[in-house]
Amino acid sequence: MANRKVIITVAQTGAFHGKESIASIPLQPAEIAASAYDCVNAGAAVIHIHARDKNGVSSNDPKIYSEIGAAIKAKCDPILQYSTAPANIPGATAEDGMRLLYDKDLFKPEMCSLDCSLIGTTWAKRTFIYEWTREFLVKYMKMMQAMNIKPELECFNIETLEDIFDIFRPMGLLDDPVSLSFVMGMNRISQGAIHFSEENLDFMIKKLPHDLKVNFSTISIGAKNHIPGLTMSVLKGGNIRVGMEDNIYYAPGRLLKSNAEIVEKAVRIVHELGLEVASPDEARVILGLSQKAS
Repeated sequence: MANRKVIITVAQTGAFHGKESIASIPLQPAEIAASAYDCVNAGAAVIHIHARDKNGVSSNDPKIYSEIGAAIKAKCDPILQYSTAPANIPGATAEDGMRLLYDKDLFKPEMCSLDCSLIGTTWAKRTFIYEWTREFLVKYMKMMQAMNIKPELECFNIETLEDIFDIFRPMGLLDDPVSLSFVMGMNRISQGAIHFSEENLDFMIKKLPHDLKVNFSTISIGAKNHIPGLTMSVLKGGNIRVGMEDNIYYAPGRLLKSNAEIVEKAVRIVHELGLEVASPDEARVILGLSQKAS
């Protein structure tokens, strides 16, 4: 019997910290593409993408996403997963995060993240509410389905899972197999977000329906949570997400030299657990992706 294939996603650049926290974080399209190439060679199958403008400020500009996506695809062939979270700038709304879906010239990804929890976040002395309401989510699940983009559903709490499987999936909005991530550890800055612990992870997994194929990963935020979270995720049947969006440390007190470095560490953990790492094409089969990006 073949060993289970584990999908590694790398989130190289988030919407919060930048080079003031870690100089090696890639912010501009060429940097992100070069880093993605190294990450794919190290073992990543999915590249989760956030955009920044020329000044390094968080952005929802579809043209920047297209520039990043095209630059990555010129180098290698991972699954592109664009973030649809609103930019971390004053006045940004949930709708701003979806701007890329309306761009007719968008370099199309195979996946987009879709945050499914109502949370409030405080950052840089500013508090903002992420209004990912049910009405909003229905609208954009329908749009992604029509565009043949698979949503990666980000779940910050238990209630989100109940919405996904009790409300959205019965409406025919989510094609099987459902793909989702447990976002754990954002509770320090986000009200409504669950903290990371094995007990909480087990409870989230138990909330998944037993009669459906669900691909899950654990996004364990912060240095203390990152490696325990990804290891537990694999041991409990899930996949992995790593990268500087979620954690900037390789080990206590030692910053990452690159995103590829933490991908390499994740690969070693998967192999030490007696499992194998999925290639991008193997990940496409596991995730049920019906086409590559155009």
